Amino acid sequence: MNQPLLQLKSVGIHFGALKAVDQATLHLAAGERVAILGPNGAGKTTLFNAITGMTPATCGQVILDGRDITKSSPESRAQLGIARTFQITNLFFGLSVEDNLLLATRGLGKTKFSMWRTDRAQGSECEIVDSALEKCQLQEKRKLLVKEISYGEQRQLELAMSLTSSPRVLLLDEPAAGLSPAERVIMADVIRGLPKTLALILIEHDIDLALGLVDRVICMYQGTVLVEGKPDEIRNNPQVQEIYLGKPRHA
Repeated sequence: MNQPLLQLKSVGIHFGALKAVDQATLHLAAGERVAILGPNGAGKTTLFNAITGMTPATCGQVILDGRDITKSSPESRAQLGIARTFQITNLFFGLSVEDNLLLATRGLGKTKFSMWRTDRAQGSECEIVDSALEKCQLQEKRKLLVKEISYGEQRQLELAMSLTSSPRVLLLDEPAAGLSPAERVIMADVIRGLPKTLALILIEHDIDLALGLVDRVICMYQGTVLVEGKPDEIRNNPQVQEIYLGKPRHA
Protein backbone atom coordinates (compact mmCIF):
# COMPACT_ATOMS: atom_id res chain seq x y z
CA MET A 1 0.00 0.00 0.00
CA ASN A 2 1.32 3.43 -0.94
CA GLN A 3 1.91 5.99 1.77
CA PRO A 4 -1.21 8.14 2.31
CA LEU A 5 -0.94 11.79 1.37
CA LEU A 6 -2.65 12.86 4.60
CA GLN A 7 -2.82 10.95 7.87
CA LEU A 8 -4.41 11.69 11.22
CA LYS A 9 -3.20 9.40 13.98
CA SER A 10 -5.35 9.36 17.14
CA VAL A 11 -5.93 13.13 16.92
CA GLY A 12 -7.82 14.75 19.77
CA ILE A 13 -8.95 18.31 20.43
CA HIS A 14 -10.04 18.90 24.00
CA PHE A 15 -11.56 22.00 25.57
CA GLY A 16 -11.26 21.23 29.24
CA ALA A 17 -13.34 18.12 29.88
CA LEU A 18 -15.03 18.39 26.48
CA LYS A 19 -13.50 16.15 23.84
CA ALA A 20 -14.62 17.87 20.63
CA VAL A 21 -12.52 15.39 18.64
CA ASP A 22 -11.50 12.16 20.34
CA GLN A 23 -8.87 9.76 18.95
CA ALA A 24 -9.71 10.48 15.30
CA THR A 25 -7.76 8.44 12.77
CA LEU A 26 -7.97 9.21 9.06
CA HIS A 27 -6.02 8.46 5.90
CA LEU A 28 -6.37 10.13 2.53
CA ALA A 29 -4.64 9.06 -0.67
CA ALA A 30 -3.64 11.46 -3.43
CA GLY A 31 -6.69 12.14 -5.60
CA GLU A 32 -9.09 10.41 -3.19
CA ARG A 33 -12.40 12.04 -2.28
CA VAL A 34 -13.89 11.54 1.16
CA ALA A 35 -17.04 12.88 2.81
CA ILE A 36 -17.35 13.43 6.55
CA LEU A 37 -20.94 13.17 7.74
CA GLY A 38 -22.47 13.57 11.14
CA PRO A 39 -25.01 15.60 13.12
CA ASN A 40 -24.29 19.10 14.41
CA GLY A 41 -21.71 18.93 17.19
CA ALA A 42 -20.15 15.72 15.89
CA GLY A 43 -16.73 17.40 15.58
CA LYS A 44 -16.51 17.69 11.79
CA THR A 45 -15.41 21.32 11.49
CA THR A 46 -13.17 20.95 14.55
CA LEU A 47 -11.47 18.08 12.74
CA PHE A 48 -10.91 20.42 9.77
CA ASN A 49 -9.39 22.94 12.17
CA ALA A 50 -6.99 20.26 13.41
CA ILE A 51 -5.92 19.46 9.85
CA THR A 52 -5.35 23.11 8.92
CA GLY A 53 -3.77 24.07 12.25
CA MET A 54 -6.41 26.65 13.17
CA THR A 55 -6.98 24.70 16.39
CA PRO A 56 -3.86 22.87 17.64
CA ALA A 57 -4.34 19.19 18.35
CA THR A 58 -4.34 18.30 22.03
CA CYS A 59 -2.91 14.89 21.19
CA GLY A 60 -2.08 12.70 18.22
CA GLN A 61 -0.34 13.47 14.94
CA VAL A 62 -1.17 15.18 11.64
CA ILE A 63 1.09 13.92 8.85
CA LEU A 64 1.26 15.30 5.31
CA ASP A 65 3.16 13.27 2.72
CA GLY A 66 5.24 11.61 5.44
CA ARG A 67 6.02 14.88 7.24
CA ASP A 68 4.75 15.51 10.77
CA ILE A 69 2.97 18.90 10.66
CA THR A 70 1.22 18.62 14.03
CA LYS A 71 3.04 21.69 15.38
CA SER A 72 3.12 23.62 12.08
CA SER A 73 1.28 26.94 11.70
CA PRO A 74 -1.76 27.32 9.43
CA GLU A 75 0.40 29.39 7.05
CA SER A 76 3.02 26.65 6.83
CA ARG A 77 0.37 24.02 6.16
CA ALA A 78 -1.13 26.19 3.41
CA GLN A 79 2.28 26.52 1.78
CA LEU A 80 2.70 22.74 1.97
CA GLY A 81 -0.53 22.23 0.04
CA ILE A 82 -3.54 22.24 2.39
CA ALA A 83 -6.41 24.60 1.48
CA ARG A 84 -9.96 24.95 2.76
CA THR A 85 -13.24 26.77 2.39
CA PHE A 86 -15.51 27.82 5.26
CA GLN A 87 -19.21 27.54 6.11
CA ILE A 88 -19.49 31.34 5.98
CA THR A 89 -18.29 33.07 2.82
CA ASN A 90 -15.30 35.40 3.33
CA LEU A 91 -14.93 37.66 0.30
CA PHE A 92 -14.17 41.29 -0.60
CA PHE A 93 -17.60 42.36 -1.79
CA GLY A 94 -16.45 45.74 -3.12
CA LEU A 95 -13.86 44.18 -5.42
CA SER A 96 -14.36 42.27 -8.64
CA VAL A 97 -14.37 38.50 -8.89
CA GLU A 98 -11.04 38.71 -10.71
CA ASP A 99 -9.45 40.95 -8.08
CA ASN A 100 -10.52 38.61 -5.27
CA LEU A 101 -8.74 35.80 -7.06
CA LEU A 102 -5.68 37.94 -7.66
CA LEU A 103 -5.45 38.75 -3.95
CA ALA A 104 -5.75 35.06 -3.12
CA THR A 105 -3.04 34.24 -5.67
CA ARG A 106 -0.65 36.70 -4.05
CA GLY A 107 -1.59 35.72 -0.51
CA LEU A 108 1.01 32.99 -0.16
CA GLY A 109 3.73 34.78 -2.13
CA LYS A 110 6.87 36.24 -0.59
CA THR A 111 6.01 39.72 -1.88
CA LYS A 112 2.46 39.91 -0.53
CA PHE A 113 3.40 42.81 1.78
CA SER A 114 5.60 44.64 -0.71
CA MET A 115 4.76 48.35 -1.06
CA TRP A 116 6.43 48.45 -4.47
CA ARG A 117 4.38 45.67 -6.03
CA THR A 118 2.30 46.69 -9.03
CA ASP A 119 -1.47 46.18 -8.88
CA ARG A 120 -1.38 44.78 -12.39
CA ALA A 121 -1.46 41.01 -12.61
CA GLN A 122 1.70 39.32 -13.82
CA GLY A 123 1.71 36.59 -16.48
CA SER A 124 1.86 33.64 -14.08
CA GLU A 125 -0.82 35.23 -11.88
CA CYS A 126 -3.12 35.64 -14.88
CA GLU A 127 -2.74 31.95 -15.69
CA ILE A 128 -3.66 30.97 -12.13
CA VAL A 129 -6.68 33.29 -12.08
CA ASP A 130 -7.87 32.11 -15.50
CA SER A 131 -7.55 28.47 -14.46
CA ALA A 132 -9.51 29.02 -11.23
CA LEU A 133 -12.25 30.91 -13.08
CA GLU A 134 -12.59 28.09 -15.59
CA LYS A 135 -12.64 25.31 -13.01
CA CYS A 136 -15.38 27.06 -11.04
CA GLN A 137 -17.45 28.18 -14.04
CA LEU A 138 -17.00 31.91 -13.38
CA GLN A 139 -15.32 33.10 -16.59
CA GLU A 140 -18.25 35.34 -17.55
CA LYS A 141 -18.40 36.90 -14.06
CA ARG A 142 -14.74 37.92 -13.75
CA LYS A 143 -15.29 41.70 -14.10
CA LEU A 144 -18.36 41.89 -11.88
CA LEU A 145 -18.17 43.07 -8.28
CA VAL A 146 -18.69 40.26 -5.79
CA LYS A 147 -21.77 42.03 -4.43
CA GLU A 148 -23.30 41.87 -7.91
CA ILE A 149 -23.16 38.09 -8.29
CA SER A 150 -25.51 35.52 -6.74
CA TYR A 151 -24.84 33.77 -3.44
CA GLY A 152 -24.24 30.53 -5.29
CA GLU A 153 -21.63 32.23 -7.46
CA GLN A 154 -20.02 33.68 -4.34
CA ARG A 155 -19.64 30.14 -3.00
CA GLN A 156 -18.08 29.13 -6.31
CA LEU A 157 -15.70 32.08 -6.00
CA GLU A 158 -14.62 31.01 -2.53
CA LEU A 159 -13.84 27.57 -3.94
CA ALA A 160 -11.94 29.19 -6.82
CA MET A 161 -9.87 31.22 -4.34
CA SER A 162 -8.86 28.05 -2.51
CA LEU A 163 -7.55 26.64 -5.80
CA THR A 164 -5.16 29.53 -6.47
CA SER A 165 -2.59 28.05 -4.07
CA SER A 166 -2.44 24.82 -6.14
CA PRO A 167 -3.35 22.66 -3.13
CA ARG A 168 -2.77 18.94 -2.86
CA VAL A 169 -5.46 18.56 -0.17
CA LEU A 170 -8.68 20.60 -0.30
CA LEU A 171 -11.13 20.75 2.61
CA LEU A 172 -14.65 21.88 1.71
CA ASP A 173 -16.80 22.83 4.71
CA GLU A 174 -20.46 22.66 3.61
CA PRO A 175 -19.96 24.11 0.11
CA ALA A 176 -23.68 23.77 -0.70
CA ALA A 177 -24.95 25.42 2.48
CA GLY A 178 -27.66 27.99 1.71
CA LEU A 179 -27.79 27.18 -1.99
CA SER A 180 -30.94 26.67 -4.02
CA PRO A 181 -31.53 23.28 -5.70
CA ALA A 182 -30.32 24.71 -9.04
CA GLU A 183 -27.20 26.18 -7.40
CA ARG A 184 -26.47 22.86 -5.71
CA VAL A 185 -26.42 21.16 -9.11
CA ILE A 186 -23.84 23.68 -10.35
CA MET A 187 -21.70 23.32 -7.21
CA ALA A 188 -21.76 19.54 -7.52
CA ASP A 189 -20.70 19.84 -11.16
CA VAL A 190 -17.83 22.15 -10.17
CA ILE A 191 -16.61 19.79 -7.43
CA ARG A 192 -16.93 16.78 -9.71
CA GLY A 193 -14.80 18.54 -12.32
CA LEU A 194 -11.89 19.39 -10.02
CA PRO A 195 -8.52 17.85 -10.98
CA LYS A 196 -8.42 14.11 -10.31
CA THR A 197 -5.02 14.51 -8.64
CA LEU A 198 -6.52 16.74 -5.94
CA ALA A 199 -7.36 14.98 -2.66
CA LEU A 200 -10.65 16.21 -1.26
CA ILE A 201 -12.42 16.04 2.10
CA LEU A 202 -16.01 17.26 2.10
CA ILE A 203 -18.32 18.16 4.98
CA GLU A 204 -21.89 18.41 3.75
CA HIS A 205 -25.35 18.09 5.30
CA ASP A 206 -26.93 17.36 1.91
CA ILE A 207 -26.34 13.62 2.09
CA ASP A 208 -27.39 12.82 -1.47
CA LEU A 209 -25.04 15.50 -2.79
CA ALA A 210 -22.13 14.30 -0.67
CA LEU A 211 -22.54 10.59 -1.43
CA GLY A 212 -22.62 11.32 -5.14
CA LEU A 213 -19.25 13.06 -5.08
CA VAL A 214 -16.94 10.85 -3.04
CA ASP A 215 -15.19 7.48 -2.98
CA ARG A 216 -15.44 6.92 0.76
CA VAL A 217 -17.49 8.21 3.68
CA ILE A 218 -16.63 8.74 7.34
CA CYS A 219 -19.47 9.24 9.80
CA MET A 220 -18.63 11.05 13.04
CA TYR A 221 -20.64 11.11 16.25
CA GLN A 222 -19.77 12.94 19.49
CA GLY A 223 -16.21 13.60 18.38
CA THR A 224 -15.36 10.07 17.32
CA VAL A 225 -15.33 8.21 14.02
CA LEU A 226 -18.41 6.00 14.24
CA VAL A 227 -18.22 4.13 10.95
CA GLU A 228 -16.40 4.29 7.62
CA GLY A 229 -17.19 2.79 4.23
CA LYS A 230 -18.27 3.22 0.63
CA PRO A 231 -21.21 5.56 -0.08
CA ASP A 232 -23.71 2.70 -0.53
CA GLU A 233 -22.49 1.00 2.64
CA ILE A 234 -22.98 4.20 4.64
CA ARG A 235 -26.38 4.89 3.12
CA ASN A 236 -27.61 1.47 4.26
CA ASN A 237 -25.79 1.36 7.60
CA PRO A 238 -28.31 1.02 10.50
CA GLN A 239 -26.12 3.03 12.89
CA VAL A 240 -25.90 5.93 10.45
CA GLN A 241 -29.63 5.80 9.73
CA GLU A 242 -30.42 5.94 13.44
CA ILE A 243 -27.85 8.52 14.59
CA TYR A 244 -27.58 10.79 11.56
CA LEU A 245 -30.49 10.18 9.24
CA GLY A 246 -33.03 9.38 11.93
CA LYS A 247 -34.60 6.07 12.86
CA PRO A 248 -36.34 4.37 9.93
CA ARG A 249 -40.08 4.31 10.11
CA HIS A 250 -41.90 0.99 10.03
CA ALA A 251 -45.44 0.39 8.95
